[in-house]
Amino acid sequence: MSMFQWKTQSPDVLLQGGTIGPDERLPWPHTAAMGVQHVIAMFGATVLAPILMGFDPNIAILMSGIGTLIFFVITGGKVPSYLGSSFAFIGVVIAATAYAGKGPNANMGVALGGIIACGALYTLIGLVVQAVGTGWIERMMPPVVTGAVVAVIGLNLAGIPIKNMAAGDFDAWMQLVTFVSVGLVAVYSRGMVQRLLMLVGLILASIIYAVLTNGLGLGKPLDLSGVANAAWFGLPTFAAPVFDGRAMLLIAPVAIILVAENLGHIKAVTAMTGKNLDAYMGRAFIGDGVATMVSGASGGTGVTTYAENIGVMAATRIYSTAIFLVAALMAVLLGFSPKFGALIQAIPLPVMGGVSIVVFGLIAVAGAKIWVDNKVDFSDNKNLLVAAITLVLGTGDFTLKFGPFALGGIGTATFGAILLYALLSRGRSSR
Repeated sequence: MSMFQWKTQSPDVLLQGGTIGPDERLPWPHTAAMGVQHVIAMFGATVLAPILMGFDPNIAILMSGIGTLIFFVITGGKVPSYLGSSFAFIGVVIAATAYAGKGPNANMGVALGGIIACGALYTLIGLVVQAVGTGWIERMMPPVVTGAVVAVIGLNLAGIPIKNMAAGDFDAWMQLVTFVSVGLVAVYSRGMVQRLLMLVGLILASIIYAVLTNGLGLGKPLDLSGVANAAWFGLPTFAAPVFDGRAMLLIAPVAIILVAENLGHIKAVTAMTGKNLDAYMGRAFIGDGVATMVSGASGGTGVTTYAENIGVMAATRIYSTAIFLVAALMAVLLGFSPKFGALIQAIPLPVMGGVSIVVFGLIAVAGAKIWVDNKVDFSDNKNLLVAAITLVLGTGDFTLKFGPFALGGIGTATFGAILLYALLSRGRSSR
């Protein structure tokens, strides 16, 4: 079956409690609308990461679209995934470039060289997995480990909207209004509106925000002047890499974290869809690695499979890879539109924070669902301790440093879960 062929399903399947699988799709108008929602879901983090590193956000948007297309082709259109800017690069890029945190990064070139080196290492790991197979993955990552890792992805990100996206009391209340809006749409709406719960909830909350701020003066007004002044079309600022040995050694090991993120993503999608995607694991690593190299060669950030989009899939029960093809093409077009970038950046930060709370929470619950679906036995102390320790390591952002390289949060939780399970499984049976 061609990567561009999907079995068309009626939206009624969803109303009857069914799902849309990776090899299926809704009618194209519905698929396009879902693609918009996935673009919105990834946009906040994909724009924020380059800003924190001093990169051009429009390049990041463009490269997220191109990277997703590369991933789609290399995986044969079989793995539903969107690639966006990886936060795992932020610390090492800042360390490698001595970036002060404001404006363009003057030493961006050396960071780009390191990102390309990381992508090359990641691709090499993918080739090894493709050659050796994935049987070892099942042994290393049984459901208790996979569920804990997926849950940690959501829990580790929870501090971003709670701590960084609400500057005051009013903003905190607006976050509450936003996630309540999403909840009301999810429960009380029907049909396509319900499938677009994130997007519709965000629009409703933005309107409420504008009424309360621009109309009643209760907070920072919604400012659309940037949108009005931005051009419809324009080239982003491309940049060339510089290959510096120190920066490459510092940034390349991030590939380990990207492997962990991609592994967790595929395991989560496998659990949610009931379709085993392990056969595409090596190709997924290769696709992500090649996309990271292409992004680094153009002035973009390293990319990774996006947890935000897992949350949207979990909420909508639509796992069609066609949606990600549409979303990628949209991102490519929008990468050349400063006006769209200005529109997204005009979305009030607390509103984006409220949506993030929903998305990250859904990811965490998807991990718990893996435990339930696989009937993980928590009366077994091995399972209990692996899950308990992993959750705290990830949620508390436990960090281990190896010289200039830091493995924190999701990375320590993932590899900690794998190693702890292996250690506790040696020489004894479950009790």
